Amino acid sequence: MKWGQNFVVDKNLIKRIVDNISPGENDNFLEIGPGDGSLTRQIYPHVNEMVVVEIDPLLIKKLQIAKNLKGLHIIHKDILLQDICDLPISNPLRVVGNIPYNITSPIIFWLIEQLDFWNDAFIMMQKEVAERLISKPGSKNYSRLTVMAGMYVDVKLCFKITPEVFYPKPKVHSAIVRFTKKRIPLISDNNYLKLNKIVRKAFSMRRKMLKNSLHEFNIPENIKNEIDFSRRPETLSLNEFSRLVEN
Repeated sequence: MKWGQNFVVDKNLIKRIVDNISPGENDNFLEIGPGDGSLTRQIYPHVNEMVVVEIDPLLIKKLQIAKNLKGLHIIHKDILLQDICDLPISNPLRVVGNIPYNITSPIIFWLIEQLDFWNDAFIMMQKEVAERLISKPGSKNYSRLTVMAGMYVDVKLCFKITPEVFYPKPKVHSAIVRFTKKRIPLISDNNYLKLNKIVRKAFSMRRKMLKNSLHEFNIPENIKNEIDFSRRPETLSLNEFSRLVEN
């Protein structure tokens, strides 16, 4: 399929997703990649306002003529080019998305960059990515994505999903992941870009010691004394990574 979407065709799964989300009458919702609207129809009647953003023009047409979606805000756009604050409903809002798995990481960074405008997000993704997000320091799944997301959000793997409930059937298993914003992020906004550079560099050489992978950055001596730079980046905790920039 052109846009890489896999549609949920199992009604029991849709119900389970909605039960986990628990939409309320005062909630404003953004759905990313509504597809044929199967999940939209189960959320929209129970919330205050809802907007969907879909990139496929054929699916947009189907949503526009759906009789039970009157009043739904429908936007034809690439979500990565859409700012939440420019959507036609009030924020902060709640987010749900069944997205093409090849843009999972960009979607997560998109959410991080717009933290002020949403409260929680339920994203369907490849199981392996979900396991990376909840992995611990020292594990093989611990990655740049784990660290960058963990600075700003708490991540919960709600449940795993087999390929049989989708059409077309993907080759991988999936999972629903909930993101909730940390009350206080582990780093300040003005250090986001610096941290991203450091973490990207560190994990591009994950088997090398920090003193080799991060030698180009001006890490203060007191931090080098505090954190053993003969360690590998995959062993650092979130708090230790935050210390590399919050000095």
